[in-house]
Amino acid sequence: MTEHSYWILRCEHRLLTLPGAVSGDFFPAGLAADFAFAQPALRVGEWQGRPCYAAELEQFPELPTAEAMPLRAVFGLAGAEAFALAGRATQLLDWQKNHRFCGHCGTPTAMKSGELAMHCPACGLLAYPRISPAVMVLVRDGDKLLLGRSPHFKPGVFSALAGFVEPGETLEQCAAREVREEVGIEISNLRYFDSQPWPFPNSLMLAFFADYAGGTITPDPNEIEAADWFAIDALPLLPEPISISRRLIDAACQWPAN
Repeated sequence: MTEHSYWILRCEHRLLTLPGAVSGDFFPAGLAADFAFAQPALRVGEWQGRPCYAAELEQFPELPTAEAMPLRAVFGLAGAEAFALAGRATQLLDWQKNHRFCGHCGTPTAMKSGELAMHCPACGLLAYPRISPAVMVLVRDGDKLLLGRSPHFKPGVFSALAGFVEPGETLEQCAAREVREEVGIEISNLRYFDSQPWPFPNSLMLAFFADYAGGTITPDPNEIEAADWFAIDALPLLPEPISISRRLIDAACQWPAN
């Protein structure tokens, strides 16, 4: 690491940024010698054409105009590309921290050379970064969209339904099961929309459209606080643009009903 690089530094779940830098840099930058305190470091990609590394710190260094902020704030201040890079860094730092010891025999692990894996020198176990696939489904019935709200949402916000894929389950099976379990209805004509890495903490969101195929909305009180059909021209408060759920809903509103 002798080249001039960018650094994503994290301390107590906050990232060190330079939102007011005249040069337009958002992440601190410099030679490896300038960041000798940031070890062990992980290469997480590139930013503005230069390598970018990430490291977990016990305290932030003193840097002019520097500001510590939560990951979610990066999207609004620096855009989707910076958020995606910071999200990748956050997930890899969590993975590195959570796999310092072998889950099989308890031996201290080390980063495997040439591979993104934590290696146990005693038993040889390799621990790769965890990714948890989750399916999101926006159900449509004519000009109405089925939206629900979880108790942990911001007040008044409704979104598409979502849930994690279970072992041995296809994405299609997960979509049908989650909608059935959360609101008691059946779906058909599942269509893929898009995907988004979601670093809270390690999800991969896979978004789908679906058509209403029967049943009456009956929210599961353990997961869904409220759910209803909403006309596309009279929607409730929606998730922020940072999430794929908002793009999914916005896209549905632009297309005529089948």
